Amino acid sequence: MSYVSKPRIVIVGAGFGGLAVAQGLKRLDADITLIDRQNHHLFQPLLYQVASAGLSPADIAWPVRRLMRGQPNSHVLMGEVTAVDRARKVVMLHARPIAYDWLVLATGATHSYFGHDEWGEHAPGLKTLNDALAIRRRLLLAFERAEMASNPAESARLLTIAIVGGGPTGVELAGAIAELSRRALARDFRVIDPRQTRVLLIEAGQRLLANFPERLSLYTEESLRRLGVEVRFGKAVTHCDGEGVRLGDEFIRAGTVVWAAGVRASPAANWLGLEQDRAGRVAVAPDLRAPGLDDIYVIGDTAAAKNPDGTPQPGIAPVAKQQGAYVARALAARIEGRDAPPPFVYRNRGLLATIGRKAAVISYRRLRLSGWLAWWIWGAAHVYFLVSLRNRLIVVTQWLWSYVLFERGARLITGSDGAPRR
Repeated sequence: MSYVSKPRIVIVGAGFGGLAVAQGLKRLDADITLIDRQNHHLFQPLLYQVASAGLSPADIAWPVRRLMRGQPNSHVLMGEVTAVDRARKVVMLHARPIAYDWLVLATGATHSYFGHDEWGEHAPGLKTLNDALAIRRRLLLAFERAEMASNPAESARLLTIAIVGGGPTGVELAGAIAELSRRALARDFRVIDPRQTRVLLIEAGQRLLANFPERLSLYTEESLRRLGVEVRFGKAVTHCDGEGVRLGDEFIRAGTVVWAAGVRASPAANWLGLEQDRAGRVAVAPDLRAPGLDDIYVIGDTAAAKNPDGTPQPGIAPVAKQQGAYVARALAARIEGRDAPPPFVYRNRGLLATIGRKAAVISYRRLRLSGWLAWWIWGAAHVYFLVSLRNRLIVVTQWLWSYVLFERGARLITGSDGAPRR
């Protein structure tokens, strides 16, 4: 490929994958444009702690411009890409075309309500800071409104919290919310008793954490039940509204519903006019390029990628980071005329999930860990991957404070969700 001046690389998405590509190209003689709808990079694995009032948004997010300001070959744009014109080799940022020689789509995923998008109004998912703050607001308002409720039935409804989906997000939210109600809020109210809060975790399958070994799934269930979480298996949600959720013939009245049951990829497959799987992902080639498109890479939650042995690569942060680093090496090699690296292989760094205070599960190759030691390893791993030293110190301090005093320091009700007052 010949270039008029420097090669133009456009990266859409500043999540784990997109940021890894951009930072991996810092020494390349190229013009790099990094585009994202938000002005910040988000550490999604700790997003549930913002939703449950354990951390503040600034503890787990960093301005993209701050992260890229030491990289002169990069240009950051904030806006939403709406289309890709393969013939003209441009992406449409609103109505403005941005030309590329190489394109990387790392646009992530959003919530999937399995054909019932109207449920989103009543059961927010957890993918962005706005989602986390909206959930935190609903949770804390539920306690405030229960304190003023005119009858016990309404108070009980407000103090019922239903979480749909038994994957890592659902498990971590359930444990955190149970501890919030039974520990941090226990002595803050005079009329209601937050310790009587009913926390339900609803999973349509037969066990929690389906990607983990069964022994760890059973440990997770037992740990949540000890925290007071009511775990339901084998029934999918068939209806959701402002009063609660329906499981078959049973209607559960709930003041707060959180959706953690499924994801759908961004519309990147539609932009490219390619086939997509049920989750909307692009089935990429072994080198992570879109099929039949030599100049376009697709990574992270937008891609349905497989290892050479046929095993699917999971939609987790370590996969996106490794894919991003690989694409950076591949792009540098192709632009500089060197041999491209061999096909991408995800190097498994294990699966981790926490279950509240002092309990977690870890699966790494043949290693199976649960309990207190796993919780400390989980915490150390998450702190290590935070971007800045400042954030590492803040998060460690917050966690130690919460560990000793059972306190949650981010219990602020801000903004407006438009929910009617009762």
